Amino acid sequence: MESEVVAIDHDAVLQEYLVDSEPFYLPLEDEVDLFTIAYEKKVPVMLKGPTGCGKTRFISYMAYKLNLPLITVACHEDLTSSDLVGRYLLDGSQTVWQDGPLTTAVRHGGICYLDEIVEARKDTTVVIHPLTDDRRILPLEKRAQLLQAMDRFMLVISYNPGYQTVLKDLKQSTKQRFITLNFDYPSAELEEEIVMHESGVSKKDAISLRKIAEKFRGMKNRGLDEGASTRLLIYAGVLIKNGVEPRRACQSAMVDPITDDPEMGKTLEEIISSIL
Repeated sequence: MESEVVAIDHDAVLQEYLVDSEPFYLPLEDEVDLFTIAYEKKVPVMLKGPTGCGKTRFISYMAYKLNLPLITVACHEDLTSSDLVGRYLLDGSQTVWQDGPLTTAVRHGGICYLDEIVEARKDTTVVIHPLTDDRRILPLEKRAQLLQAMDRFMLVISYNPGYQTVLKDLKQSTKQRFITLNFDYPSAELEEEIVMHESGVSKKDAISLRKIAEKFRGMKNRGLDEGASTRLLIYAGVLIKNGVEPRRACQSAMVDPITDDPEMGKTLEEIISSIL
């Protein structure tokens, strides 16, 4: 008896991963064009830059623009290769194979986005290596299979070099498998426009928040591990737009999240008072 061939409806499988509406994103340089070329030529991409500068918004924007499903994995130190690839699970008296997020993207197509890849264990990240060369395969060792990536599969990782340490950094053997798009905080005009659009505050308030952020960023490595991100400016703007006194909004959204040191907190509050 011939075995029945079951057609897979890839679009149905990935429907839940589609980005429904266009995210608001203002290009910084040529990152949109470079990403598009990378997708068309099947080149993996690494997004590199500080927290809250727009890397995740960018990847959502590109997924929408290219009409690709976006499967995001928030990497952490307990992430195992089975979490990415898949595992056998009990289903009643039987064991069934459950694809992980990486395997789902490889099998059906779409962007697999490994956010903050440096947080994952090094023995986990090596599982992506065969997908980043011309083979574009994913070994499923537990099933003794080699899974060939679909044409519309794309691997994207993000990396914050500001968090790198001796114990937490990407190996060169991983870094050199990707083209890199460098991200940083937007220019003054772009950042003000983003804050106004996302929070609804006035131009005057957006300018003040941007000036405060610039001062904070200038203190990186001088008492602060990170400056205030564009994301935090938006949060401060949301509070101000909803009636919170501006200094209190900045303290809650821009000071307390980036320092636990009382003296540094006072210094940052003085900066806020000098601008608002």
